[in-house]
Order: sequence, then C-alpha cells, then structure tokens
Amino acid sequence: MLGSSETNGISILCNFWLQWAGSVATGLPLWMFSFRMDVIRLQQRLIQLTNSLFQEGFLDEQFTQLQQLQDDSNPDFVTEVVVLFFEDSEKLLHNLTNALDKEVIDYKKIDAHVHQFKGSSSSVGAHRVKNLCIALRTFCNDNNRAGCIQCLQQLKDEYYLFKDKLQDLFHVLNH
Repeated sequence: MLGSSETNGISILCNFWLQWAGSVATGLPLWMFSFRMDVIRLQQRLIQLTNSLFQEGFLDEQFTQLQQLQDDSNPDFVTEVVVLFFEDSEKLLHNLTNALDKEVIDYKKIDAHVHQFKGSSSSVGAHRVKNLCIALRTFCNDNNRAGCIQCLQQLKDEYYLFKDKLQDLFHVLNH
C-alpha cells in the first residue's frame, strides 16, 4: 500500500508525463502547453461558475446581453457596470432602511427607491434581486409596513449573496 507522499509523487510524475505527451502531440514547448492547459482550466471554471449562477436564478439573460456589449475597446465594461450597480445598490438599501425607520412612512418615496433598484437590478441581470424588488413594491402599494420591513430584509440578504457570487466570478475572471 502506498503512503500519501508516494501517491503524491506518482500524481506529480503522471501529471508531468501527461503534459510532456501533450506537448509532443501539439508541437508546443512544455511550458507553453502547461500554460495553455491552465488557461483551459480557468475558462472551464469560469463557464462552470457562470452556468451555476444562471441555474440558481441569480442571473438572467440580461447579464448575457450585458456581456455582449463588452469588446476589445472596453474590456472591463461588465465589471464597471456591475461595480456601479453595487455602489448604487448600497445607497438605495441605506435610503430604504432609513425611510422604513421613520415614524410616518412615505410609501411613495419608498416605492421610488424600489423602482430605481428594480431597474438597476434588471439592467445587470440580477434576477432574484429584481423579483424581490417587485415584491417590495407590492407591499408599498398596500401600505404594508411589516411586509415592507420583512421584504427589505430578504432583499438585503439576497443582494449581499448576489454581490458575493459576482465578486467570486470577477475574481476568477481577473486571475
């Protein structure tokens, strides 16, 4: 039976031979073949992560359309738009929290903030965030303070989860 250090050594040796064989087969130098394999693994990870965000409902087709607007003249377009979304969202969540903390609630003001948040969420493809904005607007229209407070908390939770997921995606993109 092999110990963990022997198994690790065999794994490293097998990996080297696979890279060498791939290098010979493609005619690329070993270092270039290895680099190419790293790029392919990174691309696969990016596709996998993006697909899971769509499957879990975090993103919708609007995000794909946003990606299609990015080109060589503006390679950071999607990142810049999403960063602006994050900045605006933080302000909107703060404004919504303050508006619901008041003694007398101005539901029209809250609805205006939520309408803006829904629009920006929709423009970046934040599907689940957008849907919670729609629900919050319904509570505003009904002048339902408890519903608004509860839905706002759900919206905050969902927004921060979405933000973490997209930051993970951009981390993979930038490394």
